[in-house]
Amino acid sequence: MKIFSLKALCAAVLLMQLFAGRGVVAQVPAAGAGTGVNAAFVKLFGSISAFTAKVETRVMDQSQNPLVRMPMQFACLDGKVRLDIELGQVQSKEFTASTLASLKQAGMDRFASVYRPDKKATYLIYPGVQSYQELVQSRAETETAEKGLKLEKTALGKETLDGHPCLKNRVVVRSGKGPVLQAVTWNATDLRDFPIQIEMKEKDKTVRMHFTDVRFVTPELK
Repeated sequence: MKIFSLKALCAAVLLMQLFAGRGVVAQVPAAGAGTGVNAAFVKLFGSISAFTAKVETRVMDQSQNPLVRMPMQFACLDGKVRLDIELGQVQSKEFTASTLASLKQAGMDRFASVYRPDKKATYLIYPGVQSYQELVQSRAETETAEKGLKLEKTALGKETLDGHPCLKNRVVVRSGKGPVLQAVTWNATDLRDFPIQIEMKEKDKTVRMHFTDVRFVTPELK
């Protein structure tokens, strides 16, 4: 059973904004509604329940050529996650200057995605137009989260990343019915084993999330 979709993480946010700028209602994949963030993904952070960070997400093809580069602000508190995205910072061949100009004019060039497992939904907030969209998580995702998830790690070696000594691990998040997420993580031993880099694959695409400026503080997720 697979409830985590990299398509949601690497494409849905960008495509949703492109469609929104054209006045079209986007059909977002139910798995990890909106951004791919769900209970399985949050499990990758282990016992760390509160932090903020900057994260750069890159999507690459099978030859490791970059397709999308998306910087974000990331905040997590007790399983809730907020991502703040400015589309002017997104780099993609599919995301043209004219598209960005249209989104700016419409007041939709920046938005926040707030994952609320307690409400079984993700909220997309558009401050420029003072509106929001509610994306209800799938029944399968809700049932999986309620039954509990287990994190399994297999050590792959040691590496240094951004000056941090890291343990490189192959990680599998499992539900009672099998794996729901698989990734490779670089866990910084000097940052409470925080995964400063997460890499996931689906078919011929690779998604790499690189975290910097990690702060173990209690954020406000509004």
